Amino acid sequence: MKTCDLHTHSVYSDGTFTPAELIDEAIGAGLSALAMTDHNTVSGLHDFTSAAQGKPIDIVPGIEFTTAYEGTELHILGLFIPPESHGRINDYLDRASTLKEESNYKLVKKLRERGYDITYVEILENSKGHVNRANIAAELVKKGYLSSISEGFDTILHKDYGLYEPPERLSSLDTIRFIRSIGAVAVWAHPYIHMNFDQADAFLPHAIDAGLQGMEVLYSMYDEETTEKAKKVCERFGLQASGGSDFHGANKPKIALGKGYGNLSIPYEYYERLRELKSS
Repeated sequence: MKTCDLHTHSVYSDGTFTPAELIDEAIGAGLSALAMTDHNTVSGLHDFTSAAQGKPIDIVPGIEFTTAYEGTELHILGLFIPPESHGRINDYLDRASTLKEESNYKLVKKLRERGYDITYVEILENSKGHVNRANIAAELVKKGYLSSISEGFDTILHKDYGLYEPPERLSSLDTIRFIRSIGAVAVWAHPYIHMNFDQADAFLPHAIDAGLQGMEVLYSMYDEETTEKAKKVCERFGLQASGGSDFHGANKPKIALGKGYGNLSIPYEYYERLRELKSS
């Protein structure tokens, strides 16, 4: 069976693979289609499309927007991003990028005040794209303060710890509308990481009214029960199923491209059906 991976990250956000390395890894893993969906940036998409030329794989230029709905953080993927829309995307992200940068700087300042010997300059030097908490966590791992990035998210980088102040987020519904306005496909990433099933059921009618077209039903962190429930929800709301590993390379070393924790096999037809929604 032909397979794909429709949610991955490169060095242009918080992954460790270049776009070219990501493509080669996907081909080596036997994938037939690959989406690159860096967090809140399209900076790497030119390299991604250039590196794919002549390669035996279908690619999906994408982006993962960090948004919020009624105070809950939600991630919305824009898939099949038209190259002519990059300027509009950068304009849309400009305010959010400024707020995120301020949040990052405050977090590093507070960490330094607690005795962690890291600087924002070092983090910027080691980050090719936009900085987020994963980049800060990676620096803390490098300095020996953490054993893993996930440890950081569970402890000192968690908002409940008191050091991290989440920035104001883009509106989830406005972002879905924006994705549709540029001719891309709007997909809700890992719905049940941030919401339970009742919350998601309450959100989905509003999201669909805004133009949501798909949702991830196959995801590295879903167990079998969540996957089966997600598929039924997707069908009930008339959405197109999607799936992704959320691959980050060495920053999430246990997640393999296209396979997640060994629990994924994403049908190539997911890619084909989402591609058909491009112009709808």
